[in-house]
Amino acid sequence: MPELPEVEITRRGLVPHLVGRRVETVVVRNRNLRWPIARNLGRRISGSTVHTVERRAKYLLIGCDSGWLIVHLGMSGSLRALPRATPAGKHDHFDLVLDSGLIVRLTDPRRFGAVLWEARDPHAHPLLADLAPEPLSAEFDAGWLHARTRGRSAAIKTVLMDSHTVVGVGNIYASESLFRAGIHPKTAAGKVSHERCDRLVRAIRETLSAAIDAGGSTLRDFVGSDGNPGNFQQNYYAYGRSGEPCRLCGQTIRLLRQGQRATFYCPRCQR
Repeated sequence: MPELPEVEITRRGLVPHLVGRRVETVVVRNRNLRWPIARNLGRRISGSTVHTVERRAKYLLIGCDSGWLIVHLGMSGSLRALPRATPAGKHDHFDLVLDSGLIVRLTDPRRFGAVLWEARDPHAHPLLADLAPEPLSAEFDAGWLHARTRGRSAAIKTVLMDSHTVVGVGNIYASESLFRAGIHPKTAAGKVSHERCDRLVRAIRETLSAAIDAGGSTLRDFVGSDGNPGNFQQNYYAYGRSGEPCRLCGQTIRLLRQGQRATFYCPRCQR
């Protein structure tokens, strides 16, 4: 699933193609995504000029004269800027047609993505209203994380992946951040001290920033808005390296299952 770095990379890649452009129309080939695409979307957005492309958690927010598109890439989606004449494939479900001769196309093989419309403040939309702080923001700090984890018996990795704790940190980057912080993924969240919360916040920021700089992670389907894959998977310390030696201590990286998700860790470096 695309996580925060992949969505942020997509946002940055789309800004020069979208901002200041007029939407001529939309093409909907399959409305049945995670939530159905509104049948009147074309009427609502056609003729509008795009003013901004923002990100909240794993959602892209495309602000126009008449409202906002809220786009989610789902588990396997990508959003790319392409020439208008580019033939549509089997999984190309939605096009935003621009006056520049380009389209912004949503490709989503599993159809878990979303294209929603919000006429007012998108941050008040039910999907976004109750989200936790952004991990790269000043609001997300050791004090916030420590307070949110008190009394929690759930594993710290599971809690990190809860969007009410922090947004955008999925399975890959939770494993990598815990490795950098030296914290075992099964540690009860409520037992992580304030000092270790500070270390973990810094590790999350470092991990996400490094992933963004590397173009994100491409394990299966993700490509950026320019069609290029990410390279951060070449720099993983833990994720996907079960049975391989730890890059720091040489101990064998281990695999365990948490909530049906694979977790990778070093038994020596993470306590």
